[in-house]
Order: sequence, then structure tokens, then C-alpha cells
Amino acid sequence: MPTSFPPYPVPPLDSARRLEWAHLPPLLRDRIEQRCGAPVLGAESIEAGFTPGMASVLTCADGSQHFVKVASHRAQASFAASYAEELARLRQLPPDAPAPALLWSQEDDEWVVFATEFVDAEPVARPWSLADLEACLDSLAEIAERFTPAPAAMNLPTFADETAAWAGAWRGLTPPTSDENAAELAAEAAVLARRARDLLVGETLVHGDLRADDVLLPPDSAALFCDWNWPARGPEWLDSYMLLVAARGDGVDVDAVIADRPLLASAPAEAVDSLLALMAGYFVRAGCGSVPPNSPHVRDHQYWTGSACWQWLADRRGW
Repeated sequence: MPTSFPPYPVPPLDSARRLEWAHLPPLLRDRIEQRCGAPVLGAESIEAGFTPGMASVLTCADGSQHFVKVASHRAQASFAASYAEELARLRQLPPDAPAPALLWSQEDDEWVVFATEFVDAEPVARPWSLADLEACLDSLAEIAERFTPAPAAMNLPTFADETAAWAGAWRGLTPPTSDENAAELAAEAAVLARRARDLLVGETLVHGDLRADDVLLPPDSAALFCDWNWPARGPEWLDSYMLLVAARGDGVDVDAVIADRPLLASAPAEAVDSLLALMAGYFVRAGCGSVPPNSPHVRDHQYWTGSACWQWLADRRGW
């Protein structure tokens, strides 16, 4: 366990600066109400996450609730492209995948809009609790069992291919350590990161970008996962270890969790280290970038995450 690590620096349920229902043009609101089947009486913006597109729970006059995401191709081009990619992947997800079901979508030259089923669920609180972590790991174990191999119809890339550029983040990067051998350790981490293509192999359906704000915890059912922008084929343990990074940084004894779960305990040590090295370089590098005005907390999230990866990697390798 880490002996000392700073608390997560981001307000976990207030990290986004989003487009809201009231900001939408009246004609677009009318179209969305038609798809929802009743006038919208209330809209709750979900402020978790780091993108500025709309993500709101709409409550309609007939009592129904709908989770709707909206982004503008003109004003929010990169985020609209991300929403469009998420929509494409949601259409491909098997109906029994642990994700809110896609209900409808509408896309034109100006807007990408889609709705998923509303899930009455609690978000993951930070710092991570052991109970919330275990609920997520249970669902990820089910994915590993049911979706290995990943559905062929999804035609997914491998996780290693999707993240092939990440290893390059180590060029000239100073790791978050005061160790006098920091340059040598960074070089070793870079070698580990480059080995990801050979080590992070597998045929399981993986989310590939899993973090606390992608999780829904319904009171009477298994954990669900949102924001399937980058699903891929990868090791059956990969998503679990991505979640464990933040849980460990929050103080959870993840070594005990791993020891109790054969799926995690059997993960090859060198492959896990390669994943941590890959993530550490990518997130530390990203966290050093300028702060975008429409996502004021993203750099703090990235640097903290990269530092948590680095500390775990250093502890595992005795650096």
C-alpha cells in the first residue's frame, strides 16, 4: 500500500462544465421532447466527467425520465465526434452487456443527440469504498466470463493498438518522483510501456477507459458501465486494474482485493507493470498540458492518475 499519497484533487460530482437543456435551441428541444414522448418539465445536468457536451436526466410530464446526451458539431466539434463514436459503439454493444440500453438517437450536420435508459443509481463516491469497488469488480468478472471472446460483430481493435501512441509520452518526461535516479527509472518505464503491444493481449471485451464517473451502482442489481467510447479486445483483467489504480490512490488495500480474486491474482506481473507504465506516462504527460477553459479539472485528474500509476509501479518493482 502507498504510505503517503495526496487526496484526489477533483470534485468528483462537479468536474464538468456542460451544455445544459436551457442552452439548446427551441427547435432542438422540441425534437427531443417528441422523441421522449412528452414535454420536459425538468432537467438535471450530470456534472461528473470532463467533457462539455450535454449529459442530463430529463423528467417529462408523463413521469418518464430519460438520460440524454447532446453535442454540437459546429461549436463542440471534438466532443460531438466523441459522442458520435460512443453512439456507434452503443449500437454494437450486445443487449446483455452491463450498460444502460440505447433508446434512440438523432444526428445531422449540426447536432448529435441520443438517449439511453434512465438508471436510478448512485454514483461512485470518492474516495473509493471497498464495497463500491467490489461491486464493480463483480460486474467486470461477469464481463470476462460472458464476453470472452468479444463479440465478433463489433469488429473491435485491440487495446494495445488503441493505445500504441501512449508509450511515446515517456520521451523527455520527468516522472513524479524525487528519486535521484529518476531518469534511469523513466527509461525503464518507457521500455515497459513499449512492451504493451506484446504483453497486453487478450480477447475479452474491455471498456478501455474505465473510471469512477463511468460507473452506476443500482441498489438491487449489478454495477453498470457508461461512456463506451473506446471498447476494445484485451486482457480479461485490464478494466479491473484500471479501476484499482484510483482505489489504491484513495487508500484501499488493493493487494488484499487482488489476492481474493483469481481473475486478478492470475494476471501476469510483467503485463500489469506494462499497463501501469503505459498509463503513468500518458496521464502524467497529459496532466502537464494547459488547462482547457471548458474542462477546468481534467489536468488535475490526469496528473493525479498518472502519479498513482507511477507510485504503484514503483512499489511493485522496488524502485
